[in-house]
Amino acid sequence: MNTIIQNDLTYVAGTYARFPAALVNGKGAKAYDETGKEYIDLGSGIAVNTFGYSDEIWKNAVINQIDAISHTSNLYYTDPCTTLAKMLCEKTGMKKVFFGNSGAEANECAVKVARKWAYEKYGDESHNNVITLINSFHGRTIAMLSATGQEHFHHFFGPFPEGFLYAEANNLKSVRKLIEENKCCAVLIEIIQGEGGVMPLSSSFISGVQALCSENDLLFMVDEVQTGNGRTGELFAYMNYGVQPDVVSTAKGLGGGLPIGACLIGDKAKDALKSGDHGSTFGGNPIACAGAVSILERLTDDVMKGVKERSSYIFDALNGAKNVKSISGIGLMIGIEVEGNAREIVNRLLERGVLALTAKTKIRLLPPLNIDFDDLKKAIGILKEEIAK
Repeated sequence: MNTIIQNDLTYVAGTYARFPAALVNGKGAKAYDETGKEYIDLGSGIAVNTFGYSDEIWKNAVINQIDAISHTSNLYYTDPCTTLAKMLCEKTGMKKVFFGNSGAEANECAVKVARKWAYEKYGDESHNNVITLINSFHGRTIAMLSATGQEHFHHFFGPFPEGFLYAEANNLKSVRKLIEENKCCAVLIEIIQGEGGVMPLSSSFISGVQALCSENDLLFMVDEVQTGNGRTGELFAYMNYGVQPDVVSTAKGLGGGLPIGACLIGDKAKDALKSGDHGSTFGGNPIACAGAVSILERLTDDVMKGVKERSSYIFDALNGAKNVKSISGIGLMIGIEVEGNAREIVNRLLERGVLALTAKTKIRLLPPLNIDFDDLKKAIGILKEEIAK
């Protein structure tokens, strides 16, 4: 057995059903294992490697920051942190940013913002309920497991924190009923339910949720951990629908390969968090932020156009293909419902040098935003062949 795999099985907590590949290096959309076998990566580290492996601009930004200052703690100011926050606010219209290390932390911050905002508004903690959606996924901390609207996540680790209510996706009556019957502070949605099967919400539902939040003076919060940072062909997925959230959480692709999470806070709740209300030792780390700045400044209109072109190619290639039942998603966040077993197909793809993912019963594709068209066409050709078997 491969030494890397054997050591993992021996010493690493067995929380991941890993595929049998030990990746040691990569460039662009291609990764290589210890034998030199090449893989075209259609997963990009679950939407993390925005511009693929060993991207030169990102790498140089990170190295330059390592040579300058690697960490200071949040007792002091650093340029990468403040530059990144300024860029995020200017590109979204948001007013403040809190940095953490992951999507779950960004969502935890969003919940704290909502509850602190409601506390200051009402003078007590009665309006503490956050409405999320059935089939949602918001992270793996205890609180975010509770926020996640999938029952199978609500076992083994109880007691789970209270204060989360679950509405039906694409059912405004369900959201309205929970608002009317409970004291709430916010509604938190994903524009595309990623871990829930790559299921986009309807435009009317998204705008309707925003309207309900406005009418009832709740915070409209959007989880863009997986959908953000160009993944859907816009900087953030909500921008496809002409809405403006009060709070946005993001992570994954923002760092380009380094751990970072960000909670963007709009005008309505920009002053909710005061000194001592929240914190993170590594949040806003200069190296992670420097890498993120290099990613964010390159998410241009041309890159977004390229995302849409690649997306159209994938949809056109797979629509009507043998054993493809349906395709869902937006941009380069795509779910493929197939006749066969998705996990088995992904295992066969691995053998043929293509890395893909699953989401529930679907094959999930999250390639680098700038994947070379030749690589993309080759990988999709192999994917079609394996689905057809």
